[in-house]
Amino acid sequence: MSSIPNTWESDRLKDVAAVNVSSLPADTPADYEFDYLEISNVDYHGIVDPKAIERLRYEDAPSRARRRISANSTAISSVRPNLRAIAFVADARADFVCSTGFNVVEPRPTKLSPKFAYYVLISENARQYFEAAATGVGYPAVGDKQFNSIAIPLPPLPEQQRIAAFLDASCMAIDAAVAAKRGQLEILDALRKAVIQRAVTRGLSDNIVLETTGNVWIKSVPQGWKLVCLKRIAEIQGGLTLGKQYEGLLIERPYLRVGNVQDGHLDLEDVSVIELPENVAARVELRPGDVLMTEGGDLDKLGRGHLWNGEIAGCLHQNHIFAVRCFRHKLTPMFLAYVTASKYGRDYFEATGKKTTNLACTNATKVGEFPIPLPRVEEQEAICTYLEEKLGEVKRIAATIEAQIAALTAYRKSLIHECVTGQRRITESDSNRVKAYG
Repeated sequence: MSSIPNTWESDRLKDVAAVNVSSLPADTPADYEFDYLEISNVDYHGIVDPKAIERLRYEDAPSRARRRISANSTAISSVRPNLRAIAFVADARADFVCSTGFNVVEPRPTKLSPKFAYYVLISENARQYFEAAATGVGYPAVGDKQFNSIAIPLPPLPEQQRIAAFLDASCMAIDAAVAAKRGQLEILDALRKAVIQRAVTRGLSDNIVLETTGNVWIKSVPQGWKLVCLKRIAEIQGGLTLGKQYEGLLIERPYLRVGNVQDGHLDLEDVSVIELPENVAARVELRPGDVLMTEGGDLDKLGRGHLWNGEIAGCLHQNHIFAVRCFRHKLTPMFLAYVTASKYGRDYFEATGKKTTNLACTNATKVGEFPIPLPRVEEQEAICTYLEEKLGEVKRIAATIEAQIAALTAYRKSLIHECVTGQRRITESDSNRVKAYG
């Protein structure tokens, strides 16, 4: 614990709060129903979506669904503390239960204000303590002894309540500003998609009807354009099927998964590695200029197109990603990437893909039948140059907004830390001001 004001005290958590005092007993009736909060329902800002909390019967619930949550308590994950799954529960019905992966903290009202306790537990001091105390490599967790021993700063109770009220109002204002910024990013993303759609189709999609059977009718195409099946102007390469056992000398190679191909960008922070023979790797190695098309998954992942520029040398791709190699005298890779990423491309893959409840997938045949709106190569290049300029402007604006979000988020964390450690003293006028003006 950082140094605190001389007028404050400090004590172990277990001495100022009760932790995990109530659980469902082993003889709970099989038909007993409860709302179940699991760790995936919670992030740094609390419960992500109340509608996502499941209603379960005891006999159908996982064995970890046992810990009761009371009102005015804080549920904090003891596993993977770096994920910051922490929620303050102001109101809780008697049948509100969480995973045993949470610790449920119920402050003693004469010692510790419930909301002040939440802010202490979500502070940077607490994060550093829990991450240092966690043990285990793949699934690090904080033991009960270490959790109960965290030092809790204890200003006088009226000051705790004043700090909590100030942080409630301040964080609400910051979160509202962040939400507004994220709304701006959504508008920019919609603009990006609209710009791409207009440039690569010139209204062509209005003249095409796609049935779920995959039949395509063409009424007309822009003058000077053609509509050509992709298999006639490109080679389509399937990817690597995992799980096979290989003999002989194996080498390590990086390989892309569907999750690495995002909407409008590549996410290369977490690229997998696989061991296999060199001759096998050569058949599924990506080359600069390949256009990556995703086979499926969630509906919004179907058919994403992105140009591979050789970002990782010797990289392979899994079988859920197609690598499309354009015949460049007919089709430029960047133009194909834009067509695939456009609403026109998304509509085609969603219309022709095989669907389940909330998933969809395509195959090499459907990729090959993808009708590409095809102007002359020179016009394709001009369109790509135009899009690079326009989308560059969108990216620059988005980067500015993302930097603003990062600054607001950092300020929120800093403010909580300063308030709960006494580095910033909160007066009654501070609370009144922030409540009135945010």
